Parts: sequence; structure tokens; C-alpha cells
Amino acid sequence: MIPSKMYQFLHEAMPDNVWEYRLIKDGPLRFLEFGPLDVDRLQRLGIKVDRLGPRLVSCMWNEESPLEIGGFLVVDNLAMGQPSMGGTRMLPDITPDIIHNLARGMTLKNAAADLPFGGGKSGIIRPENLSEKDRHEVIRGFGRLLKKYKKIYIPGPDVGTNDADMKTFAIENGLNNVVSKPADMGGNRIDELGGAANGVVVATKALLEHLPMLKQLPQFKNMVIPKSLDMDVLIQGFGAVGAHVARIFHDYDPENTPVIKGISDENGFLLNSEGLPVKELFDMWKEFGTVTQRYYHDRIMHEDHPELKDMIFSNSANNLLTESAFCLIPASPVFNYLDVNNLTNPSMTTDRMGTWRIIVEGANTYSPNPARKAERRRMERHVFRDKGVLIATDYLVNSGGVIYAAHERIIPTPGHLLIPEHIIGNPNAIQKWLEKNKDDFAELAEIRRKAAIEKLETVIRKNMKELIDGLCRDADSLPCEIAERISVQRIASKEKSRTARDIMKEAPTIDVNNSVTNAARLLVDAHVSIVNVVSEKGKLIGIVTNWDITRAMASKLPMDSPLTKIMTADVITSTPDATIIDCIRKLENHEISAMPIVEEDKVVGVISGDILAKRTLFRLLQTMT
Repeated sequence: MIPSKMYQFLHEAMPDNVWEYRLIKDGPLRFLEFGPLDVDRLQRLGIKVDRLGPRLVSCMWNEESPLEIGGFLVVDNLAMGQPSMGGTRMLPDITPDIIHNLARGMTLKNAAADLPFGGGKSGIIRPENLSEKDRHEVIRGFGRLLKKYKKIYIPGPDVGTNDADMKTFAIENGLNNVVSKPADMGGNRIDELGGAANGVVVATKALLEHLPMLKQLPQFKNMVIPKSLDMDVLIQGFGAVGAHVARIFHDYDPENTPVIKGISDENGFLLNSEGLPVKELFDMWKEFGTVTQRYYHDRIMHEDHPELKDMIFSNSANNLLTESAFCLIPASPVFNYLDVNNLTNPSMTTDRMGTWRIIVEGANTYSPNPARKAERRRMERHVFRDKGVLIATDYLVNSGGVIYAAHERIIPTPGHLLIPEHIIGNPNAIQKWLEKNKDDFAELAEIRRKAAIEKLETVIRKNMKELIDGLCRDADSLPCEIAERISVQRIASKEKSRTARDIMKEAPTIDVNNSVTNAARLLVDAHVSIVNVVSEKGKLIGIVTNWDITRAMASKLPMDSPLTKIMTADVITSTPDATIIDCIRKLENHEISAMPIVEEDKVVGVISGDILAKRTLFRLLQTMT
């Protein structure tokens, strides 16, 4: 059945007749898809189409399941490469616009991390009162829905899902179609290792090195920059990212661990100017999930610890942001932890915020929504310009998780470690097969982990230097503007070097001995404007287009006539390694709308004006040059 919240949302957003002709049925599975040309319909879903995307929005569910299994997928942009990559969020109130915000963040994050993947995100609408058994079935069912899109989207864990859920996805869809798998599948397990947190720690360390450059800006001229050992830190959100940030700060450089002064979670905050017991709190978080109230109850109220006499507990979690420290790390899953007033319901308003000098965003705070972008700029004008607080934008610093995940594809799974096709979807058989190969998988996981750490250190340090360089060169810009410029420039640079191979679609072919009728039917069935005519040996000898069919009908040519009567034999082609710009020039110079891509006399794909419009950022490049 369609999840009740999805039905209510879609019913309010658009008339039922949209469903009637747009719904794709695959057995019990249902898919309602929208592309970049569906501007009005996407607007009704709360999504504004712009030059970057989205490429695809899919509302999907299982019609016959007794459980409400369904959610949304957004593939925002594939300019950096295909497939897109981004986590699967599982919460009760998921909507397409929320998933689009996160997918756009992934577009920018993957670009900032210089990874060959586009940006995407998916969301499961979590049913109420879900048992653990039913939860597993919902995860498994959603994995089956995602299988349709495995060529353009790879899921990973996000809020509400974990590495074990990714193992369930992998059982359904194969090892190469999921990231952040457990180690027994050769995965880099983002949750277990704290990949996103590692990026936050590296970014903070790098900022300390480059901060002296900022003193040339008037609001930073009197800034006192501490040594790492003397830096005090507040962490908003002691969860999957925040807890690992505290742990990794110590593990990264035990001799220069900063003072973790305060943490918060959903139950309140803890504060101690002398520093909190990070290891004890981390272990408590791993066992119980939340720590502030429990630690206060068990260690302060009911035990005599003189060393804890300065410990403060409050059940008002947001009030942690009224406290002062050199560094604030927002790691709670909220878009707006700060704003100038209460209209957007922020965690804290800027008139009550503590005194900080840097904010390193561990949570996803980016939104492509114009109103939210305006709110963000308003906040940064006050915080960065007036108060002299540097803000390191989320996707520049917390990309550690996606860097870890990406290396499960960058370093491919060897053929002998791919799950045999005949046991895909069979958990028991797969578990036995994994056990037989556990040593090889453990070795593969370690190779991927080391490669990810090396990449993370390099690219995030580069991002921090580029952020500060950009702010120093352009004193009128805000950190969010410099951050977006860094990512978009990388996307644009990648776009210029992309080839026909990166964006071409599969090319339908037809044997030369077929009739005009069969060619027309193929054009309709394949939803394309060009069919390639090939010899018995598969060599390209001509093409048939929509225009050729129209011309044949206008001249009253019998539709059972051979293709040689209407096909174009002098075919303009290109190669898979031709740049996209070269393909555009060839289409323009010959005044054609599509052409085959040929390699060794065989048709391997097709490029058309429609494909170029949907799959490239050529218009964006034009506006930037």
C-alpha cells in the first residue's frame, strides 16, 4: 500500500490525473517520476529546478505490502560522474523537498571532495510503531525499490539508517550497488569508523594552521589563535557525528587534544570548562545512544566525585549555544542552528549566541531553496562580518563520510568477491558465502580505509585553504558563497573534461532487412529520436529518425517498405572519447539533433540535443565564462 503520509502529501500537491498517466508499474512496485522539465509539478512538491538539477525525483512504494514501504529518491546532478551517491534517511516526516535539499548538498559535497560521483539522496517514510522485525522488512522492501535506479544512484547510511541496513541493501542489490557496508563485505562502515567526523576534525586542525591569514580582514585583526591543545570546543549533537568528533580529536593527536568543553543531545547539555571525560561519554553513547541526562544522574547526582564539582547539566539542549568557546561544531541534524530571529525556529538566535571564533559544521545545513539561502546569507552577514566568526560550510568539511564510502567504488570489488547472481536476495546463502571469503574481505576493507583517509586528509585540507584564500581575496563575499563557488568550479572543470562516454544513452539498433513499420515501432517503444540501422555483422550502415518516418508517411510510401528506402546512409558519428563540447559543435555544424557514438564500427551509444540539455552543465559553463 502507498504510505498514508505520502498519499496525503501527493494528493494535496497535485491532482490524481497526474498519477494516472505518470505511474510506472513493476509488479507490486510503483514509481512516480519527475524530471528537470517538470518544473511546475516539482514546484508543487516544493522543489525549484535550477541549472544544477534535479535530474530525477521519484516517489516510490510497494502497492501490495501489508507494511507501508515507500519513500522518495532524488538524483540531483551527475556532472561529476555517474552514479550519484548519497545516504538513505529514515524518518516519519520525510518529504521530496527535504530529500532534494540533502541531494543538492551531496552534489556540492561530492564536488568539494573531488569524487567522481553525482549527488543523490533517498528517504524512507518510517511507519509509526515499527517493530524491529518490521523495520528490517521495510529496509529490505525499500532496497528492492532502489534496485530500479542502481545505474544512477548508490545509497549509504544516513539519519535513521546504519551500516547493517546497507548490508540488507547489498543482499538485495549486490555489493557494488551500496556503500558503507560492514567489514565482512569489504566496506568502509561510515558509522563504525566515524568517517564524517574524521573530516570535521581534519578541517578544524587545518583551519588553525590557516587562520593567521584572516587577520587581514578587520573583523579578525585582534583574533587570538590558540594552539590545538588550548582550544576549547562545544559540540551540538553528541550523536553519530558529534560523538566520533570527540573521540577522533583524541585519537588523531593524543598530545594535542583540544578541550571538549560542552556537548548536547536531545535530553540536554553538559558543560565543564576543564573538559569533559570524552572516552567515558563516548562509551556511554555507544551503549545507550544518549548521554547527558544519564551521565548527570549516574555520575553527578548519585556519586561523590570532587573533580566533577564544576560540571553543569541543563535539560535545555539548545542553551549550549549560549556558552562561549573558540570552536563550535554543530553536529545535530538541523538546518538552521543559528538565525538572527526566531522566525525560522533556529536552535539559537545570534543575539544570544556565545562568543566563538570558528564554526565547523558537522551537520548538513545547506539548502538550495532560495528563501533558505537568503536566510543563510542574512545569518552569515551578522555572524561572519559583524561578530568575526569564521564559518566552515558543511559540505567542505563533513565530506569524510562520503569519501570513505566512495572508496568502495573507487577501489572496485574483485570479481571473485562479487556475490554470485544465483544467491542475490538470499540472506542465509550470502552469509555463508561471506564467511568463506572473510579474510579477503577484511583485507579489501583495510585497503579501502587507508586510501580513504589519505584522500580525506588531502582534499579537506585543500578546501580549508581555498575557503580562507577566497575570503581574503574577496572581502565582500560570505563563507557560504565562497564554499559554493569552490564546488561549482570543480563541477564546471569536470564538465569541460567529460566525454561522450560519460553521458551517452543506449542506442537502439535495427537490422537493415527490417521494414519502416518496425523502425517506427522501435522509435516509439525506446522513446528516442534516432534508430541505428546495422548490417548482419552489426556494422553501422545508416540511421532512421522521426523526420524520416514523417517524410515517408507524407510521401505515402508503404510502411512495409525496406529501411533502405528512407534511411540516411551518410551518417555523422562521433567516438566515445570525444569531449562533450566537441559533440555539441558537431551537432551544430551539421545541423542535426542526434548522432550515433561508434567504436570499432559498432554503435555503443547515442548523443542528442535532449541528452545534452538534461545531462550537462553547458549552460552553466556559458554563464561562467
